[in-house]
This record gives sequence, C-alpha cells and structure tokens, in this order.
Amino acid sequence: MIVKSVLEEEFLTLAEVKEMLDQIREKRADEEELGYELRRAIRHAEFFSKGSAEENTAMVAELMKMEKMTRTIAVKIADIRPVTKDELRAIYAKERFNLSEEELSSILEIAFRG
Repeated sequence: MIVKSVLEEEFLTLAEVKEMLDQIREKRADEEELGYELRRAIRHAEFFSKGSAEENTAMVAELMKMEKMTRTIAVKIADIRPVTKDELRAIYAKERFNLSEEELSSILEIAFRG
C-alpha cells in the first residue's frame, strides 16, 4: 500500500493556480494526453480566475498588511473580488471578529483596485 502525506501546504489564488496549470499543460502537451481531472481543473481555473497571478499576489500582500486579515481570507478576497460590504461580511462570517465600516471600505478599495 502506498501512503501519501502532505509535506507542505500553501494557499494560492485561483489566478496563481491557473498559471501553474498552464505550465503543466505546456510541459505535457507533446508527451501525453491530459487526464480528465487535469482538464477539468484547467477549465475551472480559466473560467473562475480573475486578474493575473501578479495582480492577485500584490493584492494579497497589500491585504495582509491589515490588522484583521489572515492569508486565507486575503486569498478569498483576491479570488472573489467582492464589490459590496455584504459580500465582504459573508467572507468574514466564520471569523471571531467583526469589521468596522472603515475597515470594510478599506478592503473593498483594495479589491476594487486589483
């Protein structure tokens, strides 16, 4: 029996994943046919990713400077790009803290610029 374990875990934006999957697709283009799961993952990333990997990385870095921000939430914000305070509150629904109106506005401003 082959046992696999997770060696490392990192949260990536969907645009970063799309870029990685594009590299895999290019590398395997001549060698073999892409598997079903890989084709589905590529299609999902192409359809749902917003912006470029560089833009999203910069947005996550800027969001991480805020006090009530985690990497997980910053990545979600970069992926979803909320446009209303209610959408942003939904992202923070499971967190143990609430955001002030000023904090919500600051986050939305960063998401809008991205």
